[in-house]
Amino acid sequence: MKRGKIQLKRAYDQPERSDGYRVLVDRLWPRGLKKEDAQLDAWMKNAAPSPDLRKWFGHDPQKWDAFSKAYHQELEHSEHLASLLASIEQHKTVTLVYAAKDSSHTHALVLKKFLETQF
Repeated sequence: MKRGKIQLKRAYDQPERSDGYRVLVDRLWPRGLKKEDAQLDAWMKNAAPSPDLRKWFGHDPQKWDAFSKAYHQELEHSEHLASLLASIEQHKTVTLVYAAKDSSHTHALVLKKFLETQF
């Protein structure tokens, strides 16, 4: 199975050609970002943590380990990742776009790691 490169980028950072196929992986649209400025190829809301898990986590770094484990479990049981996996196979580079300010404690890190284990 061929796999493209997976990278991460904040939604508020300038889109670049090197981003390749850009996929928003947040359940909510990034606050204050115009759709035309985002330059997204897809929005996969269901790749994001469940609303309950997202609200519980609240981007609290002290909850990071527990959140990561819980989100990983959600991903293992997700029926919505097939289209994202297909996109990764079809493109040389896929950029998972997220809105969180804290790039060290974002669900996109967990998602990227999970996707990389699927190949």
